[in-house]
Amino acid sequence: MSTSFPWLSAIILFPLAASLLIPVLPDKEGKTVRWYALGVGLIDFALTIYALWTQYDFTTSGYQFVETVSWIPQLNLNWSLAIDGLSMPLVVLTGLVTTMSILAGWQVKEKPRLFYFLMLAMYSAQVGVFCSQDLLQFFLIWELELVPVYLLIAIWGGPKRRYAATKFILYTAIASIFILIAALAMAFYGDNVTFNLTQLGLKDYSLGFEMLVYAGLLIAYGVKLSVFPLHTWLPDAHGEASAPVSMILAGVLLKMGGYALIRMNVEMLPNAHAVFAPALAILGVVNIVYGGLASFAQRNLKRRMAYSSISHMGFVLLGVASYTDVGMSGAMLQMISHGLIASAMFFLAGVTYDRTHTLNLDDMGGLGKKMPSTFALFTIASMASLALPGMSGFAGELMVFLGFANSPIYSVEFKAVIIFLAAVGLILTPVYLLSMMRE
Repeated sequence: MSTSFPWLSAIILFPLAASLLIPVLPDKEGKTVRWYALGVGLIDFALTIYALWTQYDFTTSGYQFVETVSWIPQLNLNWSLAIDGLSMPLVVLTGLVTTMSILAGWQVKEKPRLFYFLMLAMYSAQVGVFCSQDLLQFFLIWELELVPVYLLIAIWGGPKRRYAATKFILYTAIASIFILIAALAMAFYGDNVTFNLTQLGLKDYSLGFEMLVYAGLLIAYGVKLSVFPLHTWLPDAHGEASAPVSMILAGVLLKMGGYALIRMNVEMLPNAHAVFAPALAILGVVNIVYGGLASFAQRNLKRRMAYSSISHMGFVLLGVASYTDVGMSGAMLQMISHGLIASAMFFLAGVTYDRTHTLNLDDMGGLGKKMPSTFALFTIASMASLALPGMSGFAGELMVFLGFANSPIYSVEFKAVIIFLAAVGLILTPVYLLSMMRE
């Protein structure tokens, strides 16, 4: 469904355009800049909610808010945007988490103009990734998003911030090469040269070609999703990044990998997905169990939560591998749920650090008495993270289990082993979270 007003272009470009005014704001201490950035975030989020509430048809499964404008005809590149049931919740999540992260950055004193400029530019890029319907445009916006994240870690991070930022950019830059190669290969396959996602999905690829492209994209998006063994950048990034940046990393950045995996690997390369699905299930279980076990060894609060995120992303992989609508819906719900829960936990970790100036769990004994409100909120977030019945984490993980158990493509024995191992990993979650709360 198309609309007369370019809602998606407005939602994407407004934060970027507004960020360009930050350098000329008459403010030396950053107070005006903070309120300005928060206002931009709130306005853009309100614009998103208004557009969806008044224009989006929740009973339709196809693309809506379709926009297509010829951008660079010589390269067959179009400014092509649309959203559907997969991307729409992630656009809302991005707006909410980014606005809250701007608020969490209220204590940033060093170079506030640059900090909020990067936050707003990153906001535009992340929404652009979820809305792009042109693969080359998707790649360019994907790359644009990397620069603000790198600078936000490198400038406002901890003592080892440059190492963490460099590791992040190396991992993601190498992954981007796979995206570019896959995009060009798919676009020039056959007689019809196109970067449009819908048209690319309709091409009749050979199975061998699909598998090569699928493998390349799996590596690229596996880095973003922190799939073992491509995950090692995430604990370092979380350990050094400031709280607002950690909120973005956990709440939005990981979801970009999950979204792209579903949008491209599953939807556009279905034959290869049928071949790779068992491997995804195994990788998902490895993530779940490994992330849970590795969390125990972490004495840094944010690194422990980083490994918890790795474990939770394993359920996304398991849902994608289930080959069922229920499992896929569970993976989607898991991404939304984890985005909200993890960003809340990193927000509270930032509040704790501002009061105590430490993230070492050995130095946090007795904080429950000194900071009862923060401790209570952290407890609620932890209960949601460990999938307590009645909370969002429970619903997503339950749907993943049900979807995989009813998958038509696996043997009973394979499903039993995968579900058993995933259940073991699930049991680890309350153990490391509750032990952290006890300390």
